[in-house]
Amino acid sequence: MASRSLGGLSGSRGSSGVCKKSLSARNAAVERRNLITVCRFSVKTLIDRSCFETIDDSSPEFNNFAAILEQILSHRLKGQVTWFGYESPRSFWDYIRVACRKVSQNCICSIENMENVSSSRAKGRAWIRVALMEKHLSEYISTALRDFKTTRRFYEDGAIVLGEEANMLAGMLLGLNAIDFSFCLKGQGLDGNFPAVIDYTPYLKFTQSSDSISSDEEELRTLGSSGSSGSSTPEKVGPPFIMDENSWFNKCKRVRHKYQLTLEQKGYLEELLRLRENELSKSVSQNKLLLQRIEDSELAHKLEKEQLEYIIVELQDQLKSYHSLDQLSAEVSLSQTSLDPGQSQEGEGKQDPLNFISEGKEDTPSLLGLCGSLTSVASYKSLTSLKSNDYLASPTTEMTSPGLTPS
Repeated sequence: MASRSLGGLSGSRGSSGVCKKSLSARNAAVERRNLITVCRFSVKTLIDRSCFETIDDSSPEFNNFAAILEQILSHRLKGQVTWFGYESPRSFWDYIRVACRKVSQNCICSIENMENVSSSRAKGRAWIRVALMEKHLSEYISTALRDFKTTRRFYEDGAIVLGEEANMLAGMLLGLNAIDFSFCLKGQGLDGNFPAVIDYTPYLKFTQSSDSISSDEEELRTLGSSGSSGSSTPEKVGPPFIMDENSWFNKCKRVRHKYQLTLEQKGYLEELLRLRENELSKSVSQNKLLLQRIEDSELAHKLEKEQLEYIIVELQDQLKSYHSLDQLSAEVSLSQTSLDPGQSQEGEGKQDPLNFISEGKEDTPSLLGLCGSLTSVASYKSLTSLKSNDYLASPTTEMTSPGLTPS
């Protein structure tokens, strides 16, 4: 009897252990699903708010999103074991710093060197803001999740980043690239002493448009199937969808509304395409006119160049002829100096044929100087010879000569 009672107690303990494990697995699945759902709501709220105002640190929608993302990245994060065997808490920044090194032009080093940010949690919050301003948050998360070995080293089993929800997280964050964020990296939001607190009240009264309801239902079904497959006992996400006449009417209405929007977008795109084609044709015609002008200007420059070359050749020929005339006049002047004085006197009365020929042309300064110098030498010699002849043939000298005086 005692053995039977002990066996019954051990069986009850084993069944209670299995129930506790299944309950913990179910709670973990619900926690993951809730965080992902709230993150999706937060992203939609941010996108809607960005249409009306700039998103910065003072925006409550952003503060809530940052807290949700911090909770997701810190979900089931392993602690750091010290040398003495104690496990100290760790921030998600330690994981991001190692897993996002492969991102091109990453901001890891710049955040590590920030002076006003000292704690690991504050650096993680600064990284979220910088990645949003750079529009690369989804790229950082995707790169970190692809490094499965590093992710497994930093997180325990059942973490969001190790499950199927991680791929959904990277897709959600991709929509934030369309928002222009403006943050100050010296504010109170970077203080690592205060934990991230999520405010669920905005999402309790969250209303979606008719276009996104069907997509959300599909996502909830996907999450429900993934959660049931991950746990030991299948669980139902909610009551089954009952399609009555009103639901079919609403669905038909949504499809009609989508069709009208698609038609309007199609007309807008066609009109935009027509305008772009007109602009393209105008730009092509202007390009042709510019090319024709360029060809005409090149032809004009070519003709002008040929004319200038022809003028240069003519000027060179004239310069050569002037040099030959200079040499000829120099030779003539030198030959005149070798003549006798009588011939030089007769030559003075006559006009030089070369000078007569050269009178019709302009004399260069070098030619005038040379001719002037030569003519001056010849005239000087002729004058001296004339004076000597006059002195010898003068009758006054005969009269005054002492040998011819009367006795």
